[in-house]
Amino acid sequence: MQNPTEAKRILEAALLASPEPASLADLKRLFDDQVGVDTLKNLLAELRGDWEGRAVELVSLASGWRFQTRPEFQSFVQKLQPDKPPRYSRAVMETLAIIAYRQPVTRGDIEDVRGVVVSTQIIQTLENRGWIDVVGHRETPGRPALYATTRIFLDDLGLRSLQELPPLEEIAKTLQLEPAPAPVAPEAANEPAAPDERSAAG
Repeated sequence: MQNPTEAKRILEAALLASPEPASLADLKRLFDDQVGVDTLKNLLAELRGDWEGRAVELVSLASGWRFQTRPEFQSFVQKLQPDKPPRYSRAVMETLAIIAYRQPVTRGDIEDVRGVVVSTQIIQTLENRGWIDVVGHRETPGRPALYATTRIFLDDLGLRSLQELPPLEEIAKTLQLEPAPAPVAPEAANEPAAPDERSAAG
């Protein structure tokens, strides 16, 4: 295997070039599976430390690792993006919140909580956005579909697991008013100064 500094540069190049979060399994293939998971995690932790204090950060999400713009710079980056983030209705956000916090649930479960009929359009909106998916069927008459949130939903919230779900108000703010943190294209980031040989903490 390459020395740690060279290995981190390989990881850095791959993550900056990747349009989607890269899993540990994906990253292991960079080294022909000759690097163990623990070593890989240490290298990623060191690389994350190398980017501390910059406008771009390396984060661990549900789907894997990626570089993204820090939240405090998102409003500036958005000015260069022609497409405005979608705004969702209260009904859509309420449905998403019920699924997120009570999953897996059927449409009937959601209607029991909201007290109104859940339209097919609401479910399709969440499915098309990639935030929910059918994960099974309840063994009751009609075998209604069971819905749960996806890794994309967690990625868009900047989370690694459902245990990190924030309060409902924060979900509504993040998903309804703000786009997901922008992944960083290779040409969009200046290479950081040569990292010092510090080890990962923790």
